[in-house]
Amino acid sequence: MDPLSLLALALALAMDAFAVALAAGANIRPLSFRPCFRLSFHFGLFQAMMPIAGWLTGLSLRAFVHHISHWIAFALLAAIGGNMIMEALKSGKGDTNNTDPSRGFTMVGLSVATSIDALAVGLSLSILEVSIWWPALVIGVVATLMTLAGLFLGSRAGAAWGRKVEVTGGLVLIFIGGRILLSGLHII
Repeated sequence: MDPLSLLALALALAMDAFAVALAAGANIRPLSFRPCFRLSFHFGLFQAMMPIAGWLTGLSLRAFVHHISHWIAFALLAAIGGNMIMEALKSGKGDTNNTDPSRGFTMVGLSVATSIDALAVGLSLSILEVSIWWPALVIGVVATLMTLAGLFLGSRAGAAWGRKVEVTGGLVLIFIGGRILLSGLHII
């Protein structure tokens, strides 16, 4: 795989992580080193490991994974987005919501949901008999950097617009999940 194609692929895969990081950055106040490290590390790690898992799985499970991956991503993103909206609306108007999406199940759920498409890429690279190790590294590094950028941009927007950004972030996660589902069902 040529370097330009690999970079384009890594950027495309990192877009979901970037969008989720925007929403997360708006929700983490104050944004500090630890949550930035946790979320960017996990998003990058999952984005790097999923293509490897897909590549190792190869052709034998391709049909199974292909048919359910969009449902898994949708369920995870809709649940997390819905929770973000409920938490934002539950809090008092003057309160700030300090839910940290860089911890526990939320972080793992977001990491899996944003990297499901990387699993399919790994399956595709396996079919094409392309070595996975260099692409997986590039995909992971790009996802890490895009996550950091999203966190910082989201934090600035969250500080400026407060609860509106948290609700919007939840809606964005649900929208991304819906887009993945519709794409997987070949509707869009």
